[in-house]
Amino acid sequence: MDDILRTPGAVRDAERWTAHNYHPLPVVISSAEGAWLTDVDGRRYLDCLAGYSALNFGHRHPQLIAAAHAQLDRLTLTSRAFIHDQFADFCRELAELCGKDLVLPMNTGAEAVETGIKVARKWGYQVKGVAAGQANIVVAEGNFHGRTTTIVSFSTDEDARADFGPYTPGFTVVPYGDLDALTAAIDENTVAVLLEPIQGEQGVVVPPEGYLPGVRQVCTERNVLFIADEIQSGLGRTGATFACDHEGVVPDMYLLGKALGGGIVPVSAVAANADVLGVLKPGQHGSTFGGNPLACAVAIEVVRLLATGEFQRRSAELGERLRAGLEGLVGKGLVGVRVRGLWAGLDIDPALMSGREACERLAARGVLAKDTHGSTIRLAPPLVITEEEIDLAVAQLAEVLAG
Repeated sequence: MDDILRTPGAVRDAERWTAHNYHPLPVVISSAEGAWLTDVDGRRYLDCLAGYSALNFGHRHPQLIAAAHAQLDRLTLTSRAFIHDQFADFCRELAELCGKDLVLPMNTGAEAVETGIKVARKWGYQVKGVAAGQANIVVAEGNFHGRTTTIVSFSTDEDARADFGPYTPGFTVVPYGDLDALTAAIDENTVAVLLEPIQGEQGVVVPPEGYLPGVRQVCTERNVLFIADEIQSGLGRTGATFACDHEGVVPDMYLLGKALGGGIVPVSAVAANADVLGVLKPGQHGSTFGGNPLACAVAIEVVRLLATGEFQRRSAELGERLRAGLEGLVGKGLVGVRVRGLWAGLDIDPALMSGREACERLAARGVLAKDTHGSTIRLAPPLVITEEEIDLAVAQLAEVLAG
């Protein structure tokens, strides 16, 4: 069989020539459209990962592909030494979507987080009056904000953190969802609280009701910036534009990425008001590719898709169907389910199988998902998925759990 199918050889080649910093499922994708992927052997899979939410609008969304094609024929990169004709529109439209004054474009989610950290520290020194070199930022256990050396310095995941020291100081880690612990950790040198409104990598962990409003209140009272990492949770994934919207919370700074690039190019951004982002002056922060013409052209269309509200509504409505299907499997192989919009964390009975085993068995049935810690898996299908496709995914999961 191996001498007929292309997948085994492609997997071997990838293992041979690639550093093993990932452990992908043995699936080799060659094309995709909407919520469906096709591998090198012609087998189709329902995508229930959506590139960790980078593909919120599905694969090759026509409006986004058209914008990319049109821009490729005109201009792709200028560097920030010049201004190009897509830049102002992107920054303005994204700022309006966020309800903020300014946008600072970067490329990857980790870059957005690093930017947020730098801005918060500079704001702390220049505006709040923190003594030089003393700024600290409060973060949460179970966080996932990226993999740079500074970011892994405050990770509590040993796989992400171990053997990458010495670690960057200036971070205080508190339990996620514990408002009292967070409040107690804030001192006169605290410049920001950095949180995911929903912890994605941890298994789609939704904080207790009232937690985010409480964080907002204490940050306001203590003159501390509230930074919301909405890189995975934002831009329609949870049934609202931002996960913070579910409790009417507006952070001082949004960190955005993933879906902002439409699954075509890496685009990230920090959105905040002028009294925060205004602390940066020329030469103090930047990126050659940040805000490049191709990225901006695609991201403009992403923002316009979100401005209609269609995708937020789809996520909310279809998310209820997903929730109903998954909750019906509790006690039938699942021991816990957390759902917000089209984003779900599923805890499989560890006596049955690991999360990795579950994802391998789902892949064999034509559904692609991703395991996280232990026996937990995540589902994050593109927001273009249909009711029938949701039912298909749930049915295949039920078959896997039934053995």
